Amino acid sequence: MNIGLMGGTFNPVHLAHLRIAEEARESFGLDRVFFIPAADPPHKPLAGGVAFSQRCELVRLAIAGNPAFELSDIEGERAGKSYSVDTINYFCAYYPDDQLFFIIGSDSFFEIGLWHCYAEIFRLCNLIVIERPGRPVADPLAALPVAIRGEFGYNSESHRLQHESGQFVHFLKGCPLDISSTGIRHLAASGRSITYLVPSAVEAYINNQRIYTECL
Repeated sequence: MNIGLMGGTFNPVHLAHLRIAEEARESFGLDRVFFIPAADPPHKPLAGGVAFSQRCELVRLAIAGNPAFELSDIEGERAGKSYSVDTINYFCAYYPDDQLFFIIGSDSFFEIGLWHCYAEIFRLCNLIVIERPGRPVADPLAALPVAIRGEFGYNSESHRLQHESGQFVHFLKGCPLDISSTGIRHLAASGRSITYLVPSAVEAYINNQRIYTECL
């Protein structure tokens, strides 16, 4: 089975997140895609003071009805920072016979050298790097941290990197939806419409719970 892992703060989850997951699922034959909200993100403060349970509920509402999409709240069960390498290790132990694909944006890929135990991630699973608008990966090898470049080979025809462990780094042109969670929070906080930026059930929850009223 091919399993996609898509982490993020999902503050809030929006249509571009869903479209990216769907394009990855379709392009790489993923049987399941787990959406994994970060409980305590290590690289940026969590804006708005939105509870982990609320962000999980937003994801649950967003993916309802899609049998291939699932919510994992595993990062809420661990103390301390929500490091991706720990989450991937958890899934490796839980699904030892399956292929794992970690889905990240090109902006995160360019900064992966700053991540906790980043080199281990490339040994544990395949990566699907979504090339975000304005952030293409023109030279995949050069985009890697210098310390581990020698562990990879690059196939220009397939436009993918192969790690010495046998895992691959794939690159996928992202959907053209240029939607940001930051922009959605500011719209909601100012009382403006967020229709067509998030699923209708997510919009209703945000409005009813007034969870972004203090974001301005």
